[in-house]
Amino acid sequence: MRVAIFGGTFDPIHSAHLVVAREVAQQFALDQVLFVPNAVPPHKAGRTPFRHRLRMAQLACAGQPAFAVSDIEQANEKSYSILTLERLLPSGDEWFFLIGADAFAEITLWHRWQDVVAFVTFIVVSRPGSAYAVPPGARVLPLETLELDVSSTRIRAELARGEMPVELPPAVAEYIRAERLYGF
Repeated sequence: MRVAIFGGTFDPIHSAHLVVAREVAQQFALDQVLFVPNAVPPHKAGRTPFRHRLRMAQLACAGQPAFAVSDIEQANEKSYSILTLERLLPSGDEWFFLIGADAFAEITLWHRWQDVVAFVTFIVVSRPGSAYAVPPGARVLPLETLELDVSSTRIRAELARGEMPVELPPAVAEYIRAERLYGF
């Protein structure tokens, strides 16, 4: 199988995440996009508890056969991509790593980044105002057909003001209401 890992905090997951995953699956003939919510992101503190972010990802991906959600990072250790890859790669699948250009621009700051680069082909999604250099040994497939100006940061701010952003999938919006997340 051809599988793209789509890691992130997904705090919360929103429509742009799903649009990008659909586009990537189609454009690069992937069998699956595996959403991997980070349990303890090494560079981001104070996130919504993992169980909520995992559940929102599951709700957003429900009914979409090319999407799956993994809880592989649910342990309390930091969510380093290389550790996740080492757990997944023995499956024999062909692995890709779906990443935004802004995050890829910082790839050389990642824990054991040379090992990450050796294991996967990156699918780098352009983001407004982001540029990146390709480090030695990295294999990159650019996705430049989408530039979606949606961010979880903006969505959290809207929720904190009592607004329900249209970019949230309906099941995710309902979960946020029911669980009273983000001050909503």
